[in-house]
Amino acid sequence: MTFSASAGATALNPEGNGCVHDVPWVVHRLAGHMAHLLAISPDVPLADALAESITRTCAAHEDTCDLSNPDSPSSTVTMLRRRSDVLDYLVLGDSPLLVSRSGKIEPILDERMANLDDYSYDAVMAVQNTPDGYYVASTMPEAAYQAVSGSIPVEGVDAAALLTDGASRLVDAFRLMSWEELFCLLSKEGPASLIARTRKVETDGVTASDGRKRKHHDDATAVLVEFVP
Repeated sequence: MTFSASAGATALNPEGNGCVHDVPWVVHRLAGHMAHLLAISPDVPLADALAESITRTCAAHEDTCDLSNPDSPSSTVTMLRRRSDVLDYLVLGDSPLLVSRSGKIEPILDERMANLDDYSYDAVMAVQNTPDGYYVASTMPEAAYQAVSGSIPVEGVDAAALLTDGASRLVDAFRLMSWEELFCLLSKEGPASLIARTRKVETDGVTASDGRKRKHHDDATAVLVEFVP
């Protein structure tokens, strides 16, 4: 059983990124390839599945697009898989995974994007998919092996949440609540309520307080997984 959340990373210069496809095109293919690989090989390491998915996605447009362009369409990826008594996870980019173990929330985060010194276009492009910056799923399969990944016992885990960065903004961008409060909202009221609350904050003009220039609205997906004893 595998759950995943992917969020396309907005191209900073879409008119000159060398690709004739938009971000959703890349996200859909990445997700489709990962679903196929994990279905036919349920024990394959998550990083291997992601690396192969990036390779296959690149092959689908290497003849039409300049894949050497650093601003080629990209995506964050978050995956959670249950194998018997183990949970495997992978987080690449700023799409958080929250695990609730006996009521205690354990965030699993890739915070490299949040810790850049300079968010100008040239500076971001210079460190994308490099040890000095951050990693996303784009045109470099090796990025999959730089994800935050591992395995934890399923015992004691009662629920988990996979969030794109657009659904985690109340915590990491606006700083209006904690991860525990966000998870409580998600558990009690559901993903639609979390996203509606986020949209209201955005519409009300609340400014992000994390020091980054952010879009007024961002794609938001939230997946809540509950484990039955």
